[in-house]
Amino acid sequence: MDHRHRAIHGVRRRSLPGGLPAVSAVPEGLPSLGDRSSLRERVAVSLRAALVSGRMVPGVTYSVPALAEQFGVSATPVREAMLDLVNEGIVAAVPNKGYRVVELSDAELDQITQLRRLLEVPTVGGLAGSLSPSGVKRLRSLAREVRAAALNADVVAYVEADRELHLALLGEAGNPRLVDLVGRLRDQSRLYGLEQLAADGVLVESADEHLALIEALENGDRRAAERVMSHHLDHVRGIWAQRRESGA
Repeated sequence: MDHRHRAIHGVRRRSLPGGLPAVSAVPEGLPSLGDRSSLRERVAVSLRAALVSGRMVPGVTYSVPALAEQFGVSATPVREAMLDLVNEGIVAAVPNKGYRVVELSDAELDQITQLRRLLEVPTVGGLAGSLSPSGVKRLRSLAREVRAAALNADVVAYVEADRELHLALLGEAGNPRLVDLVGRLRDQSRLYGLEQLAADGVLVESADEHLALIEALENGDRRAAERVMSHHLDHVRGIWAQRRESGA
């Protein structure tokens, strides 16, 4: 996992109203602002963790001053982090009030799934039989990280590792614009409030599909790779449906 995810676990936390995770006034183990990770980035990471775990939810407006107080920082890095999330399509600004979590409609989720299918299925299929041994090894290692996170019901690690794997896989095609576009689509449709589904083992089956996909690519079986990729995207869409049915 990259340094952003490790930062989530390298800070002291205290319980907040509504269950929102917070960073203490003097976080333990955080690098200085002169280091590679800025305070703005660390606030954004913690906010994403709160979204993924379901501690920040749609329908609630979160004000910058209140969040800054809970994090024990000034309003500036919180505001900057929120603007980053706005640009990613994760939250939306509420004029003179704060920010709210963006909840996509079923139609919007279907549209994103359709776009990802058009982009990812043929691209991944085209990689069949063309991956280098080192490429296969790297992708399989990432897939195992995703599966480990699913088995541990660590939804934050799962979402981040899953994103890294998918973009690394597409990166093998040598088209950075495609990687950027799919990354944006994924950010817009991040899976939120997954703790209960993770506890029920729903994410493990999705994680296992990655290993099946890599095996098909290694064997040069384009049809199998495209079939697994298509099914995987449908599975992710189904996870969204189960999340809503669970009331997360």
